[in-house]
Amino acid sequence: MPTRPSILTLTAFHAVVLFGAAQAEEPLTVIDWLGQPTVQDIPETVLMEPAVTGSAARPEITVTPLEALLPPIGLVAPSATGLPVDLWRSSDPKDIARLIREVPVRNSPAMQSLLFTLLLSESRPLPSGDDAILLARLDRLISLGAIDPAQALAEQAGPTTSSGRFARWFDATLLTGDEDRACAALTAAPYLAPDYGARIFCAARRGDWPTAALMLESAHALGLLPSDRLALLDRFLNPDIFEGAPPLPAPETLDPLTFRLFETIGERLPTAPLPRPYAAADLRDIAGWKAQLEAAERLTRIGALNPNQLLGLFTERSPAASGGIWDRVDALQAFELALHGNALEGRPPADPERVSEALTSAWQAATAARTEVAFADLFADDLARMQLPDEAEELSWRIRLLAPTYELAARRPPSQSAEDLFLAALAQGRPQEATPPSELARSIAAGFAGQADLPLSVRRHLDNGQLGEAILHSMALFARGADGNLGDLTGALMSFRAMGLEDTARRASLQLLLLDRRG
Repeated sequence: MPTRPSILTLTAFHAVVLFGAAQAEEPLTVIDWLGQPTVQDIPETVLMEPAVTGSAARPEITVTPLEALLPPIGLVAPSATGLPVDLWRSSDPKDIARLIREVPVRNSPAMQSLLFTLLLSESRPLPSGDDAILLARLDRLISLGAIDPAQALAEQAGPTTSSGRFARWFDATLLTGDEDRACAALTAAPYLAPDYGARIFCAARRGDWPTAALMLESAHALGLLPSDRLALLDRFLNPDIFEGAPPLPAPETLDPLTFRLFETIGERLPTAPLPRPYAAADLRDIAGWKAQLEAAERLTRIGALNPNQLLGLFTERSPAASGGIWDRVDALQAFELALHGNALEGRPPADPERVSEALTSAWQAATAARTEVAFADLFADDLARMQLPDEAEELSWRIRLLAPTYELAARRPPSQSAEDLFLAALAQGRPQEATPPSELARSIAAGFAGQADLPLSVRRHLDNGQLGEAILHSMALFARGADGNLGDLTGALMSFRAMGLEDTARRASLQLLLLDRRG
């Protein structure tokens, strides 16, 4: 049975998207999962004389279960997320774990952001939940391709505390190229191994080839591993014997260890047709630039990559060819040059006509890749400082409505059309004051009017103090509403606002109106 973390363990924050874990540090902000940790001094104990009682009556005794003092687990402080540490209080751990694994967020950047906040925020484990919620958080982070945060969360929770935690940590390190740390832990505690293949791999990685070879022979003799895994480990341990041999067939089932073994023997599997977690492996320098670009787009699309990292990869060098992703690289680089090229060269400000032309192409490229919100995050401030020709100004305004500064953009709509006026009112949280231009807009406005009751399921969870479960149910309602059930959409928006998630409600609604997510 897994042991619980020590009651007095100090939680740590981890800088996660690009960097390794940093122990004994406080978590900072959820934004980009980056930042420098600060150290807070623990005040010295102050000894005081006990108070003298004024009567002989028995004093009241408050009893607090020890389980309630379990330290919270997460990478982001409640002060940054606004979520309490008892987020999952009173809920059934199995229900929460199922919702975390299943709630759909693929077509809504606002829902993606909210889900990452829930997954990374410090929250206290439930006394009776074993590791169900933590393992679900790790599984969802990995499935979204957020491998660095998953690795950091596992390390902060204590990856060697249970075999379940270790298995997720081991998979994450295999995809980030940091498996030596996991292998060192496995060598010290072999019982944590997900399977016999992991022990053979780690023995070889640590330079103990005789032990690795002996374990492989035992696995052959006793049938401890499937034949395809044995063949792969044979080539891993004995590359000279198989030099010139035909490549192994593609595996029918894939896990991070199999993926890494194929990579190690020089038969790297392309990640494009593989599940999203394997795209994170292409962000390493060993992958070609095209593979890095495609992986970056894929991860940005689901909200698992910092937009600045996407921009850094896209502007790293000149396009190597034309068509497909190379056209998107060329369009983004041309827009960057139009915006900043003159300033970098000490010339007069950028030419609005040139920026306007480049913006149209760059936005088409972002739309094709479904990275529009990342584009808005990167360039909204620059666009706000420029006055562009009419059509480009309309596009610029709509892009700025997708950025975190949407409320500033809403103060100056480019026209008095019903659609623009409704978007401006929505960005300011008052869509009911404008005329809805469509049935979808009317349902959104109803969600901000506050004239109907909250959905029964959400109200029940809130009445029971189950905030985290209420948020997850509201996210599921929003997904159904975005698919066409407009009553659920209205209920989801009302629920978000009732729980203090006003920014989420506004951004999700703006994205629903401005982005085409059909198909």
